[in-house]
Amino acid sequence: MPDADQVYVDPSALTCLYLHQHDRSRRIIAWRARIGGTLPVTHHGRVEITNALCRARFEGHLDDAGLQEALADLDADFTQGRSDHVSILWRAALNLAADLSRRHTPRLGVRTGDVLHVACALELKRPHFLTFDDRQRALAKAVGLKPINL
Repeated sequence: MPDADQVYVDPSALTCLYLHQHDRSRRIIAWRARIGGTLPVTHHGRVEITNALCRARFEGHLDDAGLQEALADLDADFTQGRSDHVSILWRAALNLAADLSRRHTPRLGVRTGDVLHVACALELKRPHFLTFDDRQRALAKAVGLKPINL
């Protein structure tokens, strides 16, 4: 099993650590407990998780107290070293994402954000990729990343 710092976790999968409504949450929480260590997260990824939690409140999946608890848990993961902000050269990541889109989206139908996260994993040199999205997983595999299946 790879160490946490070798894995890029798609923010939509990371959101399942804080929004406990699916079988996905159970699986990623168990995986997270097994690997320990510090997960790398881009600033963009953290914004994506924050927004997903806030949208869950808007959609009625969380009440105000649940939202505050989820956001506090997210913040605690960063302050306590379970997650860490990693810097990325965004111009390089966006250029790579555009290239990946041209080469793979016509065949795989991958969404823009999903292509961007695969590009981030490549730019950050994270050889393993965790997602619950089948198309994103197919793209990650097509570009040489090792998908983690939970």
